[in-house]
Amino acid sequence: MIRALVFDFDGLILDTETPIIEAWMELHEEARVPYEKSYAANIVGHVDIDFDPWIAFDAAVDREALEREHKKRTRAIIERQPVLPGVQACLEEARRLGLRTAIASNSSHAWVDNHVKRLGLARHFDLIKCREDVARGKPEPDLYRAALDAFSLQPREAVAFEDSQPGSVAAKSAGLWCVAIPNPSTQHHDFSHVDAILCTLADEPLPQLLRRWI
Repeated sequence: MIRALVFDFDGLILDTETPIIEAWMELHEEARVPYEKSYAANIVGHVDIDFDPWIAFDAAVDREALEREHKKRTRAIIERQPVLPGVQACLEEARRLGLRTAIASNSSHAWVDNHVKRLGLARHFDLIKCREDVARGKPEPDLYRAALDAFSLQPREAVAFEDSQPGSVAAKSAGLWCVAIPNPSTQHHDFSHVDAILCTLADEPLPQLLRRWI
């Protein structure tokens, strides 16, 4: 029996990933510096990897200024983003069904907790596990194992919802069922290992989706 749902945050509940790439592209275009969108997209869902977003710029460029401007633009785009389709209804249905709910995110608590509160979603979650809560981030399984341990559940009693290949690998490595919901920044990822793929959380009613694993 499924007893809990564990959600990624970035790109799954709120599309914070596409704005990062959009702002990065804007700065390249304004400076007339060539870029490859796929270069930035390859970092989505990863943590603790080497990535130089300004590698195409002249070595003398003020990288700190670029970072400040990038963060400013990204924040402005993110604050205009709505909660992704189906998320609110899924959380409400989970509560009606008596399921535990958690977030397992590679981002920090400062980031996730602030957005969850800002979006009015805090009441829907029993638990939030973030990067600083575990030794290793995704694609390692630590975050999902931490959520299972907090709920005293076995892996097959929980379903993970992920938008990226590293996140879905983490969920499957921890033994959870996994539903992939790619966003515009992760549509190119390999999801051959997941148990189901949806376009949005609104595509299939939660009770119907859960019947796959009863």
